[in-house]
Amino acid sequence: MFNNQDKCKLVLDNVNKVIVDKEDVTKLILTSVLASGHVLLEDVPGTGKTMLAKTFAKSIEGNFKRIQFTPDLLPSDITGIHIYNQKEEEFKFRRGPIFTNILLADEINRATPRTQSALLECMEEIQVTVDETSFKLDAPFIVIATENPIETAGTYELPEAQLDRFLMKINMGYPSEEGEKEILTRFLKASPIESIRSVVTTKDILEMREEVKEVFIHPSLIEYIVNIATKTRNSVDISIGISPRASIAMVNAARAFAYVSGRTYVVPEDIKSLARVCFAHRLSLSSGAFARDNKEQIIDRIVSEINVPTEEWDK
Repeated sequence: MFNNQDKCKLVLDNVNKVIVDKEDVTKLILTSVLASGHVLLEDVPGTGKTMLAKTFAKSIEGNFKRIQFTPDLLPSDITGIHIYNQKEEEFKFRRGPIFTNILLADEINRATPRTQSALLECMEEIQVTVDETSFKLDAPFIVIATENPIETAGTYELPEAQLDRFLMKINMGYPSEEGEKEILTRFLKASPIESIRSVVTTKDILEMREEVKEVFIHPSLIEYIVNIATKTRNSVDISIGISPRASIAMVNAARAFAYVSGRTYVVPEDIKSLARVCFAHRLSLSSGAFARDNKEQIIDRIVSEINVPTEEWDK
C-alpha cells in the first residue's frame, strides 16, 4: 500500500455522509480526480448532481467556485478580463472564477458553444489565455460539470471536442426505495452538507496523484485496452471510434481506480468497470447503428466480445 492510499476511504466516507446510495458514483469521481481528469454528471433534475459536486469539493480542502451556466454567459465571465485602471493608467487583469481548485460548472449545456469553448484550454492545458497573455491555474484544477439531458429549451449540445475533455461521463440514476427514505430522513432538519468538513488537503491530492502513477499495469492489459479501442474503430455501428487520447485516459483511470480500490496493480475488472464512463461519451454512432442500442450498450457489447488476458497482474 502507498503512503496516502488510506486517505481515499476518508474522502469516500465523508461524501457518503451527505450523498445516499451513490457509493459507486463517488468512487468514480475520486478516481477521475486522482487521474487528473474532469467529470461530467448527467441525469434528470433532482437526482443530486449539484449536491454531490458541492459535497465532494467540500471534502477536499482548497478553493471552490461555482458557475451557473446560462445562455447570456460570456467567456470573459469565466476566464476574467483586463480592466483599465484610470488611477494607475494601465490595464489590470481581473481573474474570473476559473482560477480555483474545484470548479462546479452547473448546467454546462445551457451556455453557448462560444462560452463552452472557454473551458477547452483550461481543462486540457491547465492554463488560461486572455488577450495573448497566458496564466497558469493552480494545481489541482478539477472541473465537475452537470447537465440535464431531457430539457432542450435554452440548451446547447456539448460538441465532441468538449466531451473529449471529460475523463468520465457519469449518470447519477435514481436512488433505491431504502436510499430515498434515508435521504428524506437526513434532510428533515437541515442539509447534512453544512456539517461536513474537509478530510484531505490539496497537497494530499497532489501526492496521491503521484502515487497513482506508480500503480502497476501489466503489458497484456495495455494490449487489452488497445484491442477495445481498435474494435470501436472497426465497428459498423460507430463512425468515430476511440482515439489514442481516450486510450491514454483509460490507462490513467484504471490505475487510479485500482489505487482507490486499495491495490497497487490493475486488474481486468478495473477496465471493464470503467469502459462505459470513459469510452461511451467519446463515440459517434453511424447511421447504421441499431436504434435500440445506445453508446453504453455498444461499448458493453464490444468489451464482451474481446478475450480477457489471464496473467498474474501484480508482476
